[in-house]
Amino acid sequence: MRRLREPFRIIRANLRAYLAMNAIVFGLFFIGVAAAFAFPDLHAAQTGSLEEDGTADLVVELLGNVWLFALTILAVNVLTVALPIILLPSMVVPFAGIVLFSYKAFIFGVTLAPVDATMAKLLIPHSLTILIEFQAYILVMLAAYVLGRAWLRPATVGTDSRRQAYVRGLKQVGWLSLPALALFVIGAAYEAFELVYLVPPLVAG
Repeated sequence: MRRLREPFRIIRANLRAYLAMNAIVFGLFFIGVAAAFAFPDLHAAQTGSLEEDGTADLVVELLGNVWLFALTILAVNVLTVALPIILLPSMVVPFAGIVLFSYKAFIFGVTLAPVDATMAKLLIPHSLTILIEFQAYILVMLAAYVLGRAWLRPATVGTDSRRQAYVRGLKQVGWLSLPALALFVIGAAYEAFELVYLVPPLVAG
């Protein structure tokens, strides 16, 4: 039961920061959407980069196996975004990952903007994916926040030693990582199901 209670205790204790992370991520996402409408070439450049780096081809190849697709999505979300962009930089420079992912949220908005009928249809089922996965990323951002705050202000975690504060901050990171990972798993499973079964009929129609 502690595994369920402790993450929510940390969230409640840092509710303002959690709400601020939501405002930052969703705010910059919608700014990115607006930017895509204002500057169509920006959206085209982002979608073009997905084709050039092989991401689009990889998605097509994985559509035949929904579970392998889900596992790949999970690995991408955790190993190429949550860890290297949010968490690891924040373990070296306080709050660095929050800044880095803020830019990523803007790029997500630019890429996923419903600039045409196809993208608009895709967003009907994909909006739930965005909501789930953004909440997972926000929890990782909150983990980066509590680590940075503990590091810079040891008294907030009941010590006057920065080393002890850092370790206690890492423990809070571990607790927050549990619900974040659960959301990443749920989001990956739904995104794979959505792209394999829900999107093709919508786009074809």
